[in-house]
Amino acid sequence: MFKKVKLALFAAFFMMVSFVQADEMLRLATTTSTYNSGLLDYLLPVYKEKTGVEVQVISVGTGAALRLGQDGDVDLVMTHAPEAEAAFVEAGHGIMPKALMYNDFVIVGPDSDPASLKTAENIIDAFSQIADSGSIFVSRGDESGTHMKELELWEMADKNLPFEGYRSVGQGMGRVLSLADEMEGYTLTDRGTWLAMKNRLDSVLVFEGDEQLFNPYQVILVNPERHPHTLYDQAKAFANWLVSAEGQDLIDSFQVEGEQLFFASAED
Repeated sequence: MFKKVKLALFAAFFMMVSFVQADEMLRLATTTSTYNSGLLDYLLPVYKEKTGVEVQVISVGTGAALRLGQDGDVDLVMTHAPEAEAAFVEAGHGIMPKALMYNDFVIVGPDSDPASLKTAENIIDAFSQIADSGSIFVSRGDESGTHMKELELWEMADKNLPFEGYRSVGQGMGRVLSLADEMEGYTLTDRGTWLAMKNRLDSVLVFEGDEQLFNPYQVILVNPERHPHTLYDQAKAFANWLVSAEGQDLIDSFQVEGEQLFFASAED
């Protein structure tokens, strides 16, 4: 009897320790584009070795990531939609936004380039040519930062959605690139995910370089006054490390196939 009680107490203690350890795991909501690039797989083991802190990554679109922060389901967010992030902070859901890094958006599509994007003068012309030619365009359709940028560009091009070739699929960046490849269509992607996946696809880069395609990322802490259960101190320490000289150097040094995917942009 004593042995059974002892085993039961030990099991209860083990479960309690497990729950505590799970509660102490730092939760980061970030975009599928960031996750698909491989950047976090590069950064997080360094941080864990340095501090012992494990970071759990929840990979979703920017809109979903900010909602997770708003609901207190994560401790911090790493996103790339400036207007949505500003609204998130202004509403009191997030605090201490920090510029982290940037890359840019590009358009990829079939090598045959039916909309002649390789000759487009700017991104507005490129989007207009896609719609006017009836070409297939695969949209993330998931309220991600990439989707928000895409909708902004269609509005600037004065194009109504959906047009004949428009396909809204509600998927992350990696899946959208694969679908666009299968459909021989175009899509808007962050350069990091494209570089990480291009060797698996037949699609090619058909438009790049317009200043409208600049893609900045921020890291923002969830407001502990709204959600006292969040790991504010640990989240702050992690965010500070990301924008430190060490974190920024690691971001700059991350490459795929010899190409730099992100450029550190923390303010001094």
